[in-house]
Amino acid sequence: MTSATRPVERPRPSPAILRQGLRVIWTGIRQQQRMFAVAVVGSVLWASATVATAWAIGHVTETEVTPAIEAGEVTTGGLWTIFLVLLAVLLVNMTGVVLRRVAASIAGFNLQALYRQRVTRQYLRLPLSWHHAHPSGQLLSNAHADIEAAWQVFNPLPMAIGVIVMLVIAGGQMIAVDPFLALIGFLVFPGLFAANLVFQRFMAPRITKAQQLRAEVAEVAHESFEAGMLVKAMGREQEETDRFGRVTNDLRDSLIDVGRTRGVFEPVIEAIPVLGTLAVLAVGTARVASGDLTAADVVEVAYLFSILAFPVRALGWVLAEIPRSVVGYRRVDSVLQATGSMEYGEGQLPQTGPAHSRSEQVSYAYAEPAERAVLGADAPVETTTQTPVGPQRAMAIRDVTLDVPAGSTTALVGPTGAGKSTLTNLVLRLVDPDDGTVSLDGIDLRTVRKGGVPDVGTLVAQQTFMFDDPVRDNVTLGADLPDEVVWDALRTSRADGFVSGMPGALDAVIGERGGNLSGGQRQRIALARAIVRKPRLLVLDDATSAVDPAIEQDILGGLRESSEGMTVLVVAYRMATIQLADHIVYLEQGQVVDQGNHDELLARCQGYGDLVNAYAREAAERAAVAADEEPTR
Repeated sequence: MTSATRPVERPRPSPAILRQGLRVIWTGIRQQQRMFAVAVVGSVLWASATVATAWAIGHVTETEVTPAIEAGEVTTGGLWTIFLVLLAVLLVNMTGVVLRRVAASIAGFNLQALYRQRVTRQYLRLPLSWHHAHPSGQLLSNAHADIEAAWQVFNPLPMAIGVIVMLVIAGGQMIAVDPFLALIGFLVFPGLFAANLVFQRFMAPRITKAQQLRAEVAEVAHESFEAGMLVKAMGREQEETDRFGRVTNDLRDSLIDVGRTRGVFEPVIEAIPVLGTLAVLAVGTARVASGDLTAADVVEVAYLFSILAFPVRALGWVLAEIPRSVVGYRRVDSVLQATGSMEYGEGQLPQTGPAHSRSEQVSYAYAEPAERAVLGADAPVETTTQTPVGPQRAMAIRDVTLDVPAGSTTALVGPTGAGKSTLTNLVLRLVDPDDGTVSLDGIDLRTVRKGGVPDVGTLVAQQTFMFDDPVRDNVTLGADLPDEVVWDALRTSRADGFVSGMPGALDAVIGERGGNLSGGQRQRIALARAIVRKPRLLVLDDATSAVDPAIEQDILGGLRESSEGMTVLVVAYRMATIQLADHIVYLEQGQVVDQGNHDELLARCQGYGDLVNAYAREAAERAAVAADEEPTR
């Protein structure tokens, strides 16, 4: 496990960020037109009522408060007038606030849900070759933190639109009261907006960096969780803690930098409207004294300044969210625009009888880590990401021809890294070969309809995955199958014994990732998961490595005797498994070295003999150790 070395994104200049942010916002508005329109209507109501509050206060001051002061008494009718006028304005204001906030929240959450679904569908659509080139932690960050960042701007956006309406109405209202006092407003509010622009120019790179570091923290955390057993087994807790600490400290420092910048600018921005209010009071007092204005006029304009100070900040909030929104959207869009999808035809595969698999002169290469794409801020919004192809790709297999006759059991044998697992992935079209063709029953798999290959072929890998669900659901994976069929599959995989002994049997919950089961038990349930689908081609990639050798032979023997009949391709290590195979293919360094039956290969292939004899010696040594330890247990 290495430390995160992905470069921190370098933000574009503020104007470019602003332009791209507006494109992101427009993209969201198009997809949530109705809810966004409701939010804007609510915001306009709120803005109008907020400005009307100043008018109402000025009106009741002139018609009720000033006459009451001059008369030295307050009438009941006057109080009711004040109450009803202010209540009407307040009700409109509250209605606008509720509409604005609820609709804006719904629009933002709808966009997040929509894009999470799109990203998930894209992850499932993209082939394994694309996933090989992208760390899972990065993909998790794309589906969560980046989507939140992309659409968080929709929370303050309707309010900011209302603020613009508010400023237009307020400007007209101030001009109607007194053009001279309005001039102060026309100086203060543009100054306030300019201060926000300067603020965002300083904030944009800091927020962009913080968003990238949030993604890196998520990536490292995901890797740490996934590798929990490895970390414990290797005693690397402190090193992993230090690795996580480095990225979290970087994020902390970045957020402190954001807070420090905010702490410098916000007092200045807060002070501008206060200074404007003081200027209005000073100038207004002089004009009242000269008889040019009434006290109600000054109160109305001064109140406008006081109530507009906070809402105008919403423009700053939108500007503050735009850098994060752009970075988040880039990272998400790079997934949505990724190429590398597998092409399908309309072909149908036979649904009965064992399948005949043939791979003809196939080659395949994995992408080296150095070629893996980094979803950075320097890429345009419309960027695409595809599986890297280049001269540095590591060839896993080269010019391999593999023929698996219908109804046979074929074993793939070879040292680690020989290309056995890669070949099993090609046989079931989990990936497409770079060169050559793979066929089932003479039909090129590229011409088969989507879902056609999984209907007839199933892979059981060495690393099994169990859901935190009952045994039944882990075997059926949601298929509507009777319990008798499930038990038949469990009996074939020799899992019925321990399952029937569990509390609840098929209803027993096996825990997250099968934590309540041993490795061999997990493998047998995974094998039952494949058998229950009655595949015509069953591929076992070292799928019984954790199973007792005697049970493994029993399982493979049961598969050969299955009344349904199937073709079995098995990656084999144990001598007993190899000897059960009808045909053996020996690979080294991604190429077929020899093939035949066990005795033929022992006689003529030294690499095969050395390998299987080494496996046999290791198995004998383990059996001897187990026999020696048995009395002391």
